[in-house]
Amino acid sequence: MEGGIPPLVNLLEFADPKVQRAAAGALRTLAFKNDENKNQIVECNALPTLILMLRSEDIAIHYEAVAVIGNLVHSSPNIKKEVLLAGALQPVIGLLSSCCSESQREAALLLGQFAATDSDCKVHIVQRGAVQPLIEMLQSPDVQLQEMSAFALGRLAQDTHNQAGIAHNGGLVPLLKLLDSKNGSLQHNVAFALYGLADNEDNVSDFIRVDGVQRLQEGEFIVQATKDCVAKTLKRLEEKIHGRVLKHLLYLMRVSEKGLQRRVALAFAHLCSADDQRGIFIEHHGLELLIGLLGSSGSKQQLDGAVALCKLANKASTLSPVDAAPPSPTPQVYLGEKFVNNPTLSDVTFLVEGKRFYAHRICLLASSDAFRAMFDGGYREKDAKDIEIPNIRWEIFELMMRFIYTGSIEISLDIAQDLLRVADQYLLEGLKRLCEYTIAKDISLENVSSMYELSEAFNAISLRHSCILFILEQFDKLIAMPGHSLLIQYIIPEIRNYFIQVLTKTNSRKIRL
Repeated sequence: MEGGIPPLVNLLEFADPKVQRAAAGALRTLAFKNDENKNQIVECNALPTLILMLRSEDIAIHYEAVAVIGNLVHSSPNIKKEVLLAGALQPVIGLLSSCCSESQREAALLLGQFAATDSDCKVHIVQRGAVQPLIEMLQSPDVQLQEMSAFALGRLAQDTHNQAGIAHNGGLVPLLKLLDSKNGSLQHNVAFALYGLADNEDNVSDFIRVDGVQRLQEGEFIVQATKDCVAKTLKRLEEKIHGRVLKHLLYLMRVSEKGLQRRVALAFAHLCSADDQRGIFIEHHGLELLIGLLGSSGSKQQLDGAVALCKLANKASTLSPVDAAPPSPTPQVYLGEKFVNNPTLSDVTFLVEGKRFYAHRICLLASSDAFRAMFDGGYREKDAKDIEIPNIRWEIFELMMRFIYTGSIEISLDIAQDLLRVADQYLLEGLKRLCEYTIAKDISLENVSSMYELSEAFNAISLRHSCILFILEQFDKLIAMPGHSLLIQYIIPEIRNYFIQVLTKTNSRKIRL
């Protein structure tokens, strides 16, 4: 207000570098978030001199100059355009290689602001050589340098060609490493840059090659905005898994070294469309790579394989075996509740624990092959009026018969295993599956091994599949428990069979290379 800005601008050209530096420092302060002062500094024709100062070999001078320009262009698009027209771009890019970390930081921040101007400016920044020094700054021990370079790369990565160029010049690996930073602002800038790079189809295989998908999935992110950005990045990658990208990844899964083959299979499990699962994992043998991880000696590889298989199972099955009780496998007409243990028209009696149970041959014949063999075959029960049933409790036998007559019963957990044994003995598949469903709800870390043994003893396929899914879902906890590593290795063939069955049933499209 007192007219101090014009003489300060004039002092930028003073012969003594200390005076130049002091004048630039004063202008930097005056330009900070003050639009009137910014406009007056520009109107006083300060830009040409400030841009000359950017090329000074005096560290203090070029630092003050880039800081003034940074404050001038902040939130001022018109001044930003004037600064670019005045020729600031190349000297600012040159400061990325300055030995002064403060100048590097301000230059990177300024380039990020320039990049937001328009798409042409993004391209010009890259063409003039900014990418390599920005990537080198990502690897600096200085967190502020890392943050500003990630900020600039994130803005540059909003252009398709820049996305490919940044990845090709080695930007992916240092960006992914910085996802582990405990600095929330740095972490977010990195996530935004990766979000941009994921938009280019040519970068998808590079993400997978350097384990980027898993780093994104397993990272611990400090703020919600970063978590949202990472989720969008994974979604972008998922949307790219088709056409030439899909064919390229299948090619890598076939011809690359084993480590990369496995990384591709892991990425497919998390990102591929359900329509492509059969082609990828059955026809192109991706399943064997995941099974191989599960059977490896390293616990991290085993866990990666289990998590991927669990994801694959969830995508492939719209209904998990433990989500709903299955219907009876064969259509059947039932006599109804009123005929259960009713002597009316009864033509056969069972003796269970000394009590009589009245039944009807026609109903039993229709229920299972076991009863058909009993009454139509050469067994002594064929013509007997009273048939003794040993080794079955009355409560269990009565429930079995009630199912035969009605097709529906309530099964409590305390009797489910005994009822399963009886259902298996009498070949009552519908009852057997209801028992399996009830038992599966009780699977825990402590009993999953015995539950799997139970499924084997009675060929309880649904229960076996529930055990497999539970083991995959709780793998990280199970692997630390004594003896469970042996269980996991033992059931690997059954895991393979389960996934072949599930994936073969899906209505997947054929993938043509």
